[in-house]
Amino acid sequence: MTRSVRRTRTLQVAGAGAAALLALSACSSSDDSSDGSSSPSASASGASKLSGTVTVFAAASLKESFTTLGKEFEQQHPGTKVSFNFGGSDTLAASITSGAPADVFAAASAKTMKIVTDKGDAAGTPATFVRNQLEIATLPGNPDKISSLKDLTKSGLKVVLCDKTVPCGAAAQKALDASGLKLTPVSYEQDVKSALTKVELKEADAAVVYKTDVHAAGDKVEGVEFPESAKAVNDYPIALLKDAQNAEAAKAFVALVQSAEGQKVLNQAGFLKP
Repeated sequence: MTRSVRRTRTLQVAGAGAAALLALSACSSSDDSSDGSSSPSASASGASKLSGTVTVFAAASLKESFTTLGKEFEQQHPGTKVSFNFGGSDTLAASITSGAPADVFAAASAKTMKIVTDKGDAAGTPATFVRNQLEIATLPGNPDKISSLKDLTKSGLKVVLCDKTVPCGAAAQKALDASGLKLTPVSYEQDVKSALTKVELKEADAAVVYKTDVHAAGDKVEGVEFPESAKAVNDYPIALLKDAQNAEAAKAFVALVQSAEGQKVLNQAGFLKP
């Protein structure tokens, strides 16, 4: 009877040991699988994984290069999406100070960025990431033989400028003032892309835009450089916004813009180094 009891206890101990080994094995197997393609614990042990939408308000002249960087960002961080609102910097700044939801603001001038910082809507100090210079956009082949800023004052020539409240318009006016020239355009446009489109559609003979916009338009327009543009170069600042809904991802996007990779994309688009 005693031998039977001992045998029963031995079997119980052996069974408990086997169960413990099975549990340990299962745990080990689970840990091994965490090194695979998808596991929250794996990312939790390292840097937090970025996700969600980053909303970027950016000057119209940044459209092509920022769209490229947005796609690159989404590839680098699966699960993220970069949503852009391109337009005149002054209009974007006014939207931000009125409460429009945005994570990042990239302006075409320090003056328009100041609208946001003065209201306390930027987180930290904005940083200049590129500069841009003006150029005259003419119809392909330059049929009106425009070779200088002064040529834009010719009678009968239809010229378009950006509105003076927009950075490209303010820069154009600065260049005109430096040259002592007066120019009455057929229209003032709310952003640089709208000004360029007037020439592309042959609704205007010329427009004063940025070099980057002439570059982006390809053979739809022809660019004419003018020396006065050197006196009206715009700095482009970028800032994380105070009420950013996706601050971590927004910081990462700003970092990409400022990185060597981001600068390469911007320089290839015609932007100047800060």
